Amino acid sequence: MVSFDTIRSTGDAEVDVGIRIYALAARLFPICRSITGDGVRETLQILGQQIDLTQYEVPTGTPVLDWTVPQEWNIRDAYIKNPSGEKVLDLAENNLHVLGYSIPVQKTMPLGELKSHIHTLPEQPSLIPYRTSYYNEQWGFCMAHDDFAQLEDGNYEVYIDSEKRDGHLSYGEYVHKGHTDRDVLLSAHICHPSLANDNCSGLALLACLAKALRTRKTRYNYRFLFAPGTIGALTWLAGNEHKVSSIDHGLIVSCVGDGGGPNYKRSRRGNSVIDQVMEYVLSVDERHGTISEFSPYGYDERQYCSPGFNLPVGLFQRSAFGTFPEYHTSADNLDFISPEHLASSYRMIMEAIDILEMNWTPLNLFPKGEPQLGRRGLYSALGGDKSAGETAMGYLWVLNLADGNHTLLDITRRSGMSFRDIARAAQLLLANGLLADISEQPPQAGETSISGHT
Repeated sequence: MVSFDTIRSTGDAEVDVGIRIYALAARLFPICRSITGDGVRETLQILGQQIDLTQYEVPTGTPVLDWTVPQEWNIRDAYIKNPSGEKVLDLAENNLHVLGYSIPVQKTMPLGELKSHIHTLPEQPSLIPYRTSYYNEQWGFCMAHDDFAQLEDGNYEVYIDSEKRDGHLSYGEYVHKGHTDRDVLLSAHICHPSLANDNCSGLALLACLAKALRTRKTRYNYRFLFAPGTIGALTWLAGNEHKVSSIDHGLIVSCVGDGGGPNYKRSRRGNSVIDQVMEYVLSVDERHGTISEFSPYGYDERQYCSPGFNLPVGLFQRSAFGTFPEYHTSADNLDFISPEHLASSYRMIMEAIDILEMNWTPLNLFPKGEPQLGRRGLYSALGGDKSAGETAMGYLWVLNLADGNHTLLDITRRSGMSFRDIARAAQLLLANGLLADISEQPPQAGETSISGHT
């Protein structure tokens, strides 16, 4: 396991960021988490070492829209002993061994009775499944089907030392302040125990991304939310409904550490700016990712995109949830994710941020015919730059589509050119008095690029 505190630079920025994200994910992986409890708090404490995270505690019984904050759950120990007194299952060996939110149990019972409380994957017999029972009073275990098949008849001692009591739901939030009052929401769920891709990868990536943004001047506020799935998003929405109208763009980030995809699921709106941005980012990535339409099933995008909010929030992943054999099993471990793929996911999200920051709506101030660029020094200013041809075409595309109805991203998509070339051309035209910006505020030179990859 890589130690986050002893990492040394390789000299390659993208390699370094991948190593750092992986190291943080590795720190989070062993923690036994659920939708509430001390595991969530420990996770937030570790994330808080990277960024100035504000932790919120919402009491059990608090109404959150149509839901109620549940009792807090914590677990200390769990095992099954066979008739010889040997442990055939031990929570200390894997957090997935116990059904999430199990009520406590301590009894001896015959194997026939115990079997109804053991969950396995017969089609993946060497793997432990991840199962939960948040809102039903049950107890249970999860184990590899191969091990389950080896259990001999007799009486088994079963023990789950857990507790459900009135307590709190915990979540963390960090806000990077920009120079407008508009927000970008970036969210990852914090409730899964020891699932490296479906949990740890998203938490670690967003924490490292938030840390990288701290020294940058941005137009938008970037709101990072680390909350348990479903109930955490609902709790945040219920307590922050007055802030919802400021969210212009949003991404749910999960399963970003494996070698699949990339995949992007559109927001409910279907053609919001974040949908267009992610479609462009994936189209220019060397792997040419997959874009899927919105559906009301998935992660917390379905809460933010519920009709009463209808926020422009999409879902970014590598392999899409539920489509890879490691999903919600013990095979989703630290060997399944890699620094390389984490770095690639980080780069794509940073590219999306760059575009959001640099995108604006130009208006051609000389719309009748083409303005004379040469006498304004726009051609000669390029000198022997090998990108002169691309920039010249960028001038023409921007001037032609700068009718007040097209953003730079719109012009990029229509022209087939890169966003970088279109943005560069527009900035030069703006500086030479040929364009006006009719969006809220144009980006300032030297303050636009976050990652340098766009």
